[in-house]
Amino acid sequence: MSTHVRHPIWLPALRPADARTFASLYAVESFARATISSVIPIQAYEILHNEQIVSILYTIVALLGLSVTLFMPMLIRRFARRWVYTAGACLLAIGSLFFVTHTLTGQLIGMLCRVMGASALSITLNLYIMDHIRKSDFMQAESLRMAWSMFAWTGGPTLGIFLYTSFGIYAAHGAVAIFALALLVLFWTYRLGDNPSIRPGKSRPANPLANIGRFVAQPRLRLAWLIAFGRSCFWTTFFVYGPLFMVITGEGELAGGLLVSAGNALLFTAIFWGRAGKRFGGRRTMTFAYFAMSATLLAAGAVGETVPLLTGAFLLCGAFFAIALDALGSTAFMRSVRFYERAQMAAVYRTYLDFSELTPPLVYSVVLAFFGLGSVFATLGLLAAACGFVTWRYLPKSL
Repeated sequence: MSTHVRHPIWLPALRPADARTFASLYAVESFARATISSVIPIQAYEILHNEQIVSILYTIVALLGLSVTLFMPMLIRRFARRWVYTAGACLLAIGSLFFVTHTLTGQLIGMLCRVMGASALSITLNLYIMDHIRKSDFMQAESLRMAWSMFAWTGGPTLGIFLYTSFGIYAAHGAVAIFALALLVLFWTYRLGDNPSIRPGKSRPANPLANIGRFVAQPRLRLAWLIAFGRSCFWTTFFVYGPLFMVITGEGELAGGLLVSAGNALLFTAIFWGRAGKRFGGRRTMTFAYFAMSATLLAAGAVGETVPLLTGAFLLCGAFFAIALDALGSTAFMRSVRFYERAQMAAVYRTYLDFSELTPPLVYSVVLAFFGLGSVFATLGLLAAACGFVTWRYLPKSL
């Protein structure tokens, strides 16, 4: 028959997608994003010369990114997931083209491309994971994914700063384009298929507001969002206020950089937390992690500026427990979402990242008007304690 296609004999030889497949994709993607994670704020400051305006720029991008995230299911509904994932990787590279213009317009568009690309990659990768990994294996798969990303988030920011300061703006952003290209090659090599059951049916609303309503109406999805929001607030605080604390207390920029690098290096413990979750249960492990993280943050807030290095040590302990929530937290969503509305709910679920970048600075700006910098960590500790209580009270024991 003229319509018959004879595939090369090596095509079926590729093994089915497993945890290592998604861990490798996430690791390369992390390199593409982490390499310029420290370069972007420096570049924004060089253009604007004002910290407050830089914060406003980040707020604008975060709000626009939130809108894009909520509309992502409409793109997934319209196109095959593989093309949305491909577009996400391309957006990371396109963003680099705008960044190298070193203008305010280029900076804004570049940051927006980066946010849009990260949103597309995150949502589609989560859909692929839920499509190919059994529910009983989610914890192990997620812990492996976090552990493999350690190399990117530990070495990537340092690599980006080195390229930017030693070889210039083209070298730093050129590295992102290379990593994005490598991600595309790897993704298409794996040839991940789209499961038709994951696509929303025609009767399901694609309207973002309707999707939010569906999400909020499901208690377990609300709980999964809160778990993710709490641990993401920790990382937002750790990456921004950790180095700032070290500089203000006189320990210097190097101490701040080492604090962030040490926190990222702890990602290898995700394997340990994955095994702990499998042995003791996700509910117990995540509750313990939240309460332990709360204790270390309250201790950091109590010590404050009196012994900066001890405060930094408490923050690192908090990072250790936050990684447990990185490794296990998303399983609460993956096991709760209904298969026929995964795309819509995954987009709403990911808004925890946008809100965790918007909410803490707003709250801290009020707290800092009355208390010292250590109050930031104490405030976060109270949030962690609240998340821990809700997790213990409402997360099913069977998780």
